[in-house]
Amino acid sequence: MTSPRPLPHPVFTALVRGLGSAQAAAALSLTIFGVAFATPLIRSILGWNGLIGVMVALVPVAILIVMARWDTIEWHGLLPISILAFMGWCLLSTFWTDHQWVTLSSALYQIAFAFLGLTVALTRDLIQIVRSVGAVLRTLLTASIAVEVLSGLILDMPFPFMGVQGSIAMGGPIQGVFGTRNMLGFMALIAVVTFIIEWRTRAVTRPVLIYSLAVALACLGLSQSPITILVSFALGLAALALYGLRQAPKETRRTLQWALAGLTIVVLSVTYLSRLRVLALLNAGSEFEFRYLLWFQTWKLVPVNQLEGWGWSGFWQDVAPYTYINNSLVRDHETALNAFLDVYLQVGLVGLLAFLSLLVFAFVRSWLLASNRRTVTYTWPALVLVALIATSAAESFVLVEAGWLLLVVCTVKASQNMSWRTRLRTGPKPPVPVE
Repeated sequence: MTSPRPLPHPVFTALVRGLGSAQAAAALSLTIFGVAFATPLIRSILGWNGLIGVMVALVPVAILIVMARWDTIEWHGLLPISILAFMGWCLLSTFWTDHQWVTLSSALYQIAFAFLGLTVALTRDLIQIVRSVGAVLRTLLTASIAVEVLSGLILDMPFPFMGVQGSIAMGGPIQGVFGTRNMLGFMALIAVVTFIIEWRTRAVTRPVLIYSLAVALACLGLSQSPITILVSFALGLAALALYGLRQAPKETRRTLQWALAGLTIVVLSVTYLSRLRVLALLNAGSEFEFRYLLWFQTWKLVPVNQLEGWGWSGFWQDVAPYTYINNSLVRDHETALNAFLDVYLQVGLVGLLAFLSLLVFAFVRSWLLASNRRTVTYTWPALVLVALIATSAAESFVLVEAGWLLLVVCTVKASQNMSWRTRLRTGPKPPVPVE
């Protein structure tokens, strides 16, 4: 006769129950987005060591919560292969780079944010994710305005450790707690999309919406970011296109999708060919000159290791080839200010193809969901991806920290609803009626 299995200790049972609760998942989601969006602020106050310490403390908590909710998670086909392929190639670049420790630590840093994004996608519904992002951005944008007012109006002195120049009295540019004006403008754009969807789903009241939009639009205007102007235009067109598709009859949506794809290709081609005129209209000439020199110097070093790249770094560090590039320029840079060029330089043609596949699959899946599902929350991943992809032509936000976390969350949420591996497991299913 076998002896009965010992019962788990009551403290352990209570711990598992607490970690597996909805309240724990909600608190973790807020913390993850808060840390990811506030990384420039954390670095300015605590330095890199402090930020790494925060990540080292946060990742184990996320692991415990995932384990506590293990039985409630549907894993099959959840993490897109495109994410695994890109991260795997970045990690593999450790073997051929000349700076192994830099590449290994950078790849682990990237994997940590990817895991945190996966944890959010596993443990929270899409509307809950939107609410978490909205709450965090409302707080950080308010803090940005408060810091700028304190620096520029009350104390009338810059805060060099945060990069705050105190220029709000002159109408900007400001950067708030996000380190640069372009990052502030990007986060304000994400906030506008998030706040509107919050309101459409009745997650916030009208007074909260008015305050939230006022703060976001103030940050958007005061950032004085030419890049944000272009991305805002692209985001507005994408929102109008989505609205039209969602209102169109189901029978005509496929035709409209193909027509929209063709029109997008034409517009992008014309914009590229007339890019100098566009930059002149935006009065971004001096800024573009710096970027052009940076891109030119970066492009010269790509052919040296064209297939495999120099080794993943994410943010540029004090190693080759980044020291060569910065030494030839007037000012130092932490990225190539172009996500595609950055990927090409760091992980070569193979990495670039993996990254492009990741973006294409994520965008197509999220766009189809947004245009065919009635629930308005499905538009959030699609519009966030539009902002990420459009910004990637002039910044590398999508490769690190907040941008990378948002990319992973949006990609996983789209994959949950449109993964081809689910069909392999369950067999062909009849078409799902469009809501």
